[in-house]
Amino acid sequence: MNSPIVNFLSKYIELTNEEINILANQNFIQSFKKGTILLSEGKIAIECYFILKGCVSSYYLIEGNVKVTGFYTEQQPITPVSYTTKKPSKYYLECLEDCIISIGTSESNAELLRKVPRLASLGATMFEDQLANERMKYDDFIKLSPEERYQNLQKTRPDLLNRIPQYLIASYLGIKPESLSRIRKRLNK
Repeated sequence: MNSPIVNFLSKYIELTNEEINILANQNFIQSFKKGTILLSEGKIAIECYFILKGCVSSYYLIEGNVKVTGFYTEQQPITPVSYTTKKPSKYYLECLEDCIISIGTSESNAELLRKVPRLASLGATMFEDQLANERMKYDDFIKLSPEERYQNLQKTRPDLLNRIPQYLIASYLGIKPESLSRIRKRLNK
């Protein structure tokens, strides 16, 4: 079966046919229009997400300015901090494109773990991977110049450069759109 969720989980564990069938029947898939806010600042997240199609951004709204912290695309999970801590979110999650997303809740995830207990140990591994990736992104943001951050984005996520508006890419890199234009011109020479 060619399911994005099965493909993703197969990176971590070899699934049996029975487990694949259970996973295929557990999905709670929803479509969201571009511009849909999945999570707002101040709200407690009751859902976690797995992107099947589309792109979602995470951002802070600081004094009316959008400060982008991440982009999530196909085969990427999103577990909002608020989902784990049960405290109000400090950031937003917004669909940048029309999206198809598999949604998990505490109840549906508990039911899935009851049916496929081996996934419990997988959660820790996936969480460690997510944490390591977030830490590397943070380290790169601190130690690299804006131009180096852009070049790193070109290498690691070239798909984003044609999908995301330039002003959001600039925000993600921590610079103004004009600075991003200058960097792109300089690199294209």
